[in-house]
Amino acid sequence: MGRSGPTRSIGWFAPLVAAVVSVGLLAGCSDDPAPASSSTTKTPGSTAGTSRSAASSGPVKEFKGTDAAFYVPPDPLTPGAPGELIRKMTTSDANGQVTVKIMYHSRDAQDRDRPVTGLVTYPKAKGPADGWPIIATAPGTVGVDAHCGLSHTAEDAPDWGITGVRVMTDYIGLGPVGEPLHPYLSRPSEGHSVIDGVRAARNLPGVDAGDRWFSVGHSQGGHGSLSASELAADYAPELNLMGTVALAPAAMLDKVYGGIDPIVTSVLTAMSLYGGAGEHPEIKVSDYVTPEMAKASAVFRTGCLDEITNELVPLVLDGKMFAADPRTTEPAQSLLLQNDVGNVAVDAPLFLASGTADERVAIQRSRDLFDRLCQTGQVTELHIVEGADHGSIIPETAADVKAFLQARLDGTEPHDSCP
Repeated sequence: MGRSGPTRSIGWFAPLVAAVVSVGLLAGCSDDPAPASSSTTKTPGSTAGTSRSAASSGPVKEFKGTDAAFYVPPDPLTPGAPGELIRKMTTSDANGQVTVKIMYHSRDAQDRDRPVTGLVTYPKAKGPADGWPIIATAPGTVGVDAHCGLSHTAEDAPDWGITGVRVMTDYIGLGPVGEPLHPYLSRPSEGHSVIDGVRAARNLPGVDAGDRWFSVGHSQGGHGSLSASELAADYAPELNLMGTVALAPAAMLDKVYGGIDPIVTSVLTAMSLYGGAGEHPEIKVSDYVTPEMAKASAVFRTGCLDEITNELVPLVLDGKMFAADPRTTEPAQSLLLQNDVGNVAVDAPLFLASGTADERVAIQRSRDLFDRLCQTGQVTELHIVEGADHGSIIPETAADVKAFLQARLDGTEPHDSCP
């Protein structure tokens, strides 16, 4: 039986609250500017047929090298279509299911061909007439360097309670070595990584996958799942998006809320700044950071989430992170707004959930996102869970997420919480 949620903690900043409390500070200020105007154009859903395989240059042989060698991409990288497999390596074959590490082609924000890694777990049994549905997981925050990717340690891809083909991307920049830092919270890179992971899963031999798929994520992964759903109709019209799940998603990127949100937001902004500079040469990191932050930035290569948090939180508390705030200083400010989600409505319904005790993604952030989605015209089923925090929102909503996904497969009319 597969896991119903992510295979290791993939939420934001597990040690952050402890780090803040240890120095005796809880930030209480709030800066809540009006949201930037954006397009609210309704994006049609896919009306593609039920083709059982995506375009591929041919079968990919089983990779026989070591696990470490698997993550070294070919040099030079032979050009490939989005979702085309570069290599695969079976990691388990038991209890009627197979898990495979994959490396595949995707596209970043500059439309450059990039190698991406991930996991696919699929049933060995033949699927229904139109193939197994695909459950694509967009992971939460782990870091920004290659060695932080979840496929290095995860045993399989989450199923979220649904039987089908499961795929979990590492995102661009997380996994293959020698790549620029992961462009953290980059809407195109996250969305393309998720979608092309679905394509790659369909390209695997022996996988009886159809074109129906779900986009599911928590925390950064909620931003990733929304990014994928909003880009899917234009980027992958051959796929049929059935629904999206976003649990405590990163969103409303121009806003800062109360509690410890200013600290969380500052750390994440630093990750976005350093990661985004690899995609956008117009961003010069030195224009924004202090000498102390420049020195501390080495942790982005040497550490993952825990190490980044421990290194950067003291800089935030001492006011020594930014010389110019990227959230209010061009050109980084515009880039931040371009990467926000919730401004595009798609035909597939959305399941949005957040907990009232969440200190890492403030509950008001999710409520404001819900208001934006309703104004955009997105059919959204909202779940506000009393007492749930950033981690417990996953088990607290597991039954409801499963019911939402199954209802989409059964053809049940979605519930819309919007007024």
